[in-house]
Amino acid sequence: MKDWTGNSKSIYTTMGASNHSDKERQSEDYYATEPKATQLLLEVEQFSPVIWECACGGGHLAQVLENNGYEVIATDLIYRGYGDKESLNFLEETLDEFEGDIITNPPYKYALEFVQKALDSVQVGRKVAMFLKLQFLEGKARKQFFLENPPKVVYVSSSRLNCAMNGDFDKYESSAIAYAWFVWEKGFKGDPIIKWIN
Repeated sequence: MKDWTGNSKSIYTTMGASNHSDKERQSEDYYATEPKATQLLLEVEQFSPVIWECACGGGHLAQVLENNGYEVIATDLIYRGYGDKESLNFLEETLDEFEGDIITNPPYKYALEFVQKALDSVQVGRKVAMFLKLQFLEGKARKQFFLENPPKVVYVSSSRLNCAMNGDFDKYESSAIAYAWFVWEKGFKGDPIIKWIN
């Protein structure tokens, strides 16, 4: 007797890999951050008065920062109705040392490049916070990067926070993917602390 009634999509969702197909993914990897995620971060971390949100999308993350009194420089490769209307490719920018902190939810396929670029862009002692899948901890290339650039704290979400394709949260009310805030402080050397947020 057959006891499996799901399909290949069901198993990928269960495994937390529902975005397994490139054809199903948003072409620019635009998955907006649930605003609650940023609020949870601000409950446990303080940042520079000026923050660069370098993949701002529709402003879901940046607006929470602004509502909490931060001055936000909001840029993106594609203008989606929020932030600077001029296109800015963060990975191709030549920057002097940015005096503030950088916080974003980067396109996941370029996440490592975004973290490296952000750390290269800020001054010693400044913070870089990235909202990433927990599986960002995996991989040989990332292991080497972490050994050289350890995050200071990783805040694991104890509930399933959500990222919605094209910012359409009505279609994506729940998530099978575990997310965390990875927070670097430039110049920090040591073992990261793992903490949990709601």
